[in-house]
Amino acid sequence: MTNLVTLEDLEAARKRIAGTAVRTPLLPSLHGDADRPLWLKPEGLQGIGAFKIRGAYNAIAGLTEAERSRGVVAHSSGNHAQAVAYAARLFGARAVIVMPDTTPTVKIEATRALGAEVVIVTPERRDTAAGELSAEHGYAFVPPYDDARIIAGQGTAGLEIIEDLPTADTVLVPVSGGGLISGIAAAVKLTSPRTKVIGVEPELAADAAESLRTGVRTTWSSTDTYRTIADGLRSTSVGVLPFAHIQAYVDDIVTVTEEQIREAMRFLGRRARLVAEPSGAVATAAYLFRQDALPAGREHVAVVSGGNVDPALYAEVMA
Repeated sequence: MTNLVTLEDLEAARKRIAGTAVRTPLLPSLHGDADRPLWLKPEGLQGIGAFKIRGAYNAIAGLTEAERSRGVVAHSSGNHAQAVAYAARLFGARAVIVMPDTTPTVKIEATRALGAEVVIVTPERRDTAAGELSAEHGYAFVPPYDDARIIAGQGTAGLEIIEDLPTADTVLVPVSGGGLISGIAAAVKLTSPRTKVIGVEPELAADAAESLRTGVRTTWSSTDTYRTIADGLRSTSVGVLPFAHIQAYVDDIVTVTEEQIREAMRFLGRRARLVAEPSGAVATAAYLFRQDALPAGREHVAVVSGGNVDPALYAEVMA
């Protein structure tokens, strides 16, 4: 049986990342439905612009000094890359990051600015290249989602949500590889079992929704998932450990269209004054456009997972 993260794991992660990850506020949206109050969890306010620092720092802090001295390697479309680069720099460790050639330039440049060596590969090579570098050079691999330390770190956001809004009825969370929703769902269900946790994916990268529906981890091709504008949600399948958490704690996963994602970005920018990358806007898109698929309840929380958007794309969307 797969071991799920415990409340003790989550609390330990919170202590470990304190002072490095920001305890982001829960912001009321004045432009939501009056009968369904909307609260926003703006993880774009993290120093690296996304929630990923929570898990990356927790994972790297859990390595031995000998492991960190050999350096760390990770693969990422951008936000995990920056998180690992930043956390490694804090520990004085070398960081090598494998990134697909479809990654927005702004994320590549930000990762390099944090001191990491960036290796650009095709999308099909992203997952395997990091493992090869780890085997060749002895780097410690810091996975983006399929790891208990990563899940516990991301789950600290869920602890904060329930502490700040104990009456939350529904928490909406973006889904890619599953680390964020795994951690948040565990934190929410272990502290507020009545609260519903709903994952949100693009229609064009809905492998997790299919997996939850069928009960079997489903893999989509990168050709399929890379069609979505949400570059942070293009994983071709959820991880093994995240899927176990999803099956245990997540009530449902809904999908949103590309235009709904764009509309949510505009809503967040114009109404909430929050810059959101496409991946960070999907939870809000579900609140705005998928009420038909959401459980009944008043207080809704949408996790705005990141704000590292390509400036040209953002200008196009906002126009």
